[in-house]
Amino acid sequence: MPKLINLEVFQRFFKSGQVGGFLLLICVAISLLIANTASKESFEAFLETKLGFGSVNYTVLAWINDAFMAIFFLLVGLEIKRELVEGELSSVKSAALPVIAALGGMLIPALIYTLFNKGTDTAGGWGIPMATDIAFALAIIAMLGKSVPTSLKIFLAALAIVDDLGAILVIAIFYTNQIHFEYLAMAGGILVLLSLMNYFGVKNLIFYLIPGIFLWYFIHHSGIHATIAGVLLAFTIPTNETDVLSPLEKLEHALTVPVNYLIMPIFALANTNITFQKEMISGLISPLGLGIIVGLFVGKTIGVTSFSWLAVKLKWADLPTGAGWKHVIGLGMLAGIGFTMSIFIALLSFSDVLHVSEAKFAILTASVLSGVVGFVFLKSLRN
Repeated sequence: MPKLINLEVFQRFFKSGQVGGFLLLICVAISLLIANTASKESFEAFLETKLGFGSVNYTVLAWINDAFMAIFFLLVGLEIKRELVEGELSSVKSAALPVIAALGGMLIPALIYTLFNKGTDTAGGWGIPMATDIAFALAIIAMLGKSVPTSLKIFLAALAIVDDLGAILVIAIFYTNQIHFEYLAMAGGILVLLSLMNYFGVKNLIFYLIPGIFLWYFIHHSGIHATIAGVLLAFTIPTNETDVLSPLEKLEHALTVPVNYLIMPIFALANTNITFQKEMISGLISPLGLGIIVGLFVGKTIGVTSFSWLAVKLKWADLPTGAGWKHVIGLGMLAGIGFTMSIFIALLSFSDVLHVSEAKFAILTASVLSGVVGFVFLKSLRN
């Protein structure tokens, strides 16, 4: 009889985070397949189907990009707050390197994109190469196993969290249209209520999640992208520095599986539907394509490495334990996997369907390039 699959091995694989990356890849492949077959039109029609009632009546695609992604950002916000309170970002010294490296990894790619696209109708997409996809980047570094020091994995996780916080701020400030202050005021009132509950020690998560739904609704109608509600809600959830499981940690644990294995794959399935056209190949060397590819692959590597070097040189921070500069260079390459967040910003940047498709294809190309080269480079350092 064939040997049965070792259940313990499967459980370790499932918990490692690698399976989330594989699911994303599978959904990307399925989405690309659908977009280039006869199923394309029916799939697009499904995404445009409206669900809801009254003023809460949105297309399936809008529910995915506005509501599902708010849950993703809620999880990111919970991770950021936990790291600030008790993790890699809890002290100035420990937070300095990933924060400064993330800053370089955002500024240099944005500058490169701007240089390529200055004066064009795609100049507004400068935020696209600033992003790092946490799920894919961590999945690839997890595949490296003992080839890289554990401290490097923690450094990448912290860098990606700071990077996502930066992307969230960019979306809130630069990719928002008209502001409706009456809705913003109501959202602010709910945020004050949530903060007061935190201050007075309310621990029951239901008292945060129900107002959080209204917070999402009001922010959605205010003109600011609704996903910001997830981060704002996260920062009001109580936590602690002890070993006692806090409400924040309970919610983080509850959201990890559905976000990584359902929400993110669904987002990839709905938003990577690129119909390949021969013009798209030439689009890779257009200002838009070059800005994204060079920004993500080259800009991220240069930004992360140079700003890290500056931080260490000025004695503001230390390199991760057991890691050298080649490790930092390889990590900078992996940070060029923009995928989910980059696609998300691309959707907010352009209304032209062709620009969105070209941007998605360039993001896909740059992310694959960054992931493969970064993996091979870091793997070669083992010996």
